[in-house]
Amino acid sequence: MTRRTVRGLLPVLLAAAALTGCSSDADSGDGAKAEKSAAPAAKTAAKGGTVGGAGSGCELPVTFDLAKDWKPKAVSVDPDSEVGAALGTQGPVTMVCEIDAKPAGHIGFLRVWQGKGGSASPRETLEGFVKADENASKAAYRQVTAGKLTFTEVSYTLHSELMDEDRPARAFAVPTPKGPVVVHLGGLDADEHGGMLPAYELAKASVRVG
Repeated sequence: MTRRTVRGLLPVLLAAAALTGCSSDADSGDGAKAEKSAAPAAKTAAKGGTVGGAGSGCELPVTFDLAKDWKPKAVSVDPDSEVGAALGTQGPVTMVCEIDAKPAGHIGFLRVWQGKGGSASPRETLEGFVKADENASKAAYRQVTAGKLTFTEVSYTLHSELMDEDRPARAFAVPTPKGPVVVHLGGLDADEHGGMLPAYELAKASVRVG
């Protein structure tokens, strides 16, 4: 089973879980087009909690606010497992936390990924993250400021071969002394992605190192 096949199965697995219990070319012309066609800037969700600190569900090099009813859970990746390696690593980073939107009525996650310490910039980290997904295209990067912190965000398109459709994705990368951290929002489809954007915007607006 290839990484591309496993990633293509993820939306289907998410849909099944919801039924039983209720994942480029930088600054190219295509990237600019994707940016223009992306969903309008979403409102920031109301704060329902905070993740990143001790006892928050995921201890991270960063902290940020969570939307109401979103549930964080630490992730431990087994590099010797084919599925774990395929879903748990992407380019220069490894998944360390999943924040589930199902309790809030959506099918999807905010996923937090962490890289090892090094000199890679947030932009370089995101480029490696996006390029590692063969289904990604039309990436558009931008610089973001939240408080005193400056970092990089990307919007791009993911193609699902199984569902035969394109859907949007977003991520931002923050530098920390323990390595870069990537916070990613996907969604089962474009509607779910749009419905979860306020929670992503809350995380982005509130993120801080430590």
